Amino acid sequence: MNKKKFSHIKNKKLNMVDVSQKNSSKREASASAIIKFQEKVYSIIKEKGSPKGEILSIAKIAGIQAAKKTYQLVPLCHNIKIDHISLDFKFQDEESSILINSHIRCDDKTGVEIEALNSVMIAALTIYDMCKSLDKGIEINHVKLLKKKGGKSGEFTNDSS
Repeated sequence: MNKKKFSHIKNKKLNMVDVSQKNSSKREASASAIIKFQEKVYSIIKEKGSPKGEILSIAKIAGIQAAKKTYQLVPLCHNIKIDHISLDFKFQDEESSILINSHIRCDDKTGVEIEALNSVMIAALTIYDMCKSLDKGIEINHVKLLKKKGGKSGEFTNDSS
C-alpha cells in the first residue's frame, strides 16, 4: 500500500517544503469555479453588466493578480515565477451561472495548483463584489482543480470534471 505523507509536516512540526535541491521543470494547472445567480439577476448581468462597471475584465485582472500573489496569502506556498496565466468566463444560461476557468504555466521547482485555484476564487469574489448590490445570495460553487502536469507527482485529472 502506498503510504502518503503530508509534505508540510516533518517531525510533527509545520515546515515549508524545501525545494532548494529540486530542478526546475515545466508545470501547469487548471482550475474552475462556478458563480450562480438568481435567474432575474443573471439576465440583468448578462444584458447590462454590473452597476459598478465591466465585470469580466475586472474579474480577469483580479484573478491574474491573485495567482501572482498566492504565496503572500497561503502561508506555506513558495513564490514562483509564473510564465502564463489565462482566465476565461462562460455564461451558462441554463444554470444562470458563469463558469470561470484558469490555466497557469511555469518553469519552476514547485507546481501552480494553488495559484490556479486562488485565481478562480478571487475572480469569483470580484464578480460577487461587483454584483452584490443586485443580489446578496450569489453562490460560489464547485471550486476545483481540473488538472495538473509536471513535477514528482506527475499528471492529475479530476475525474469529476
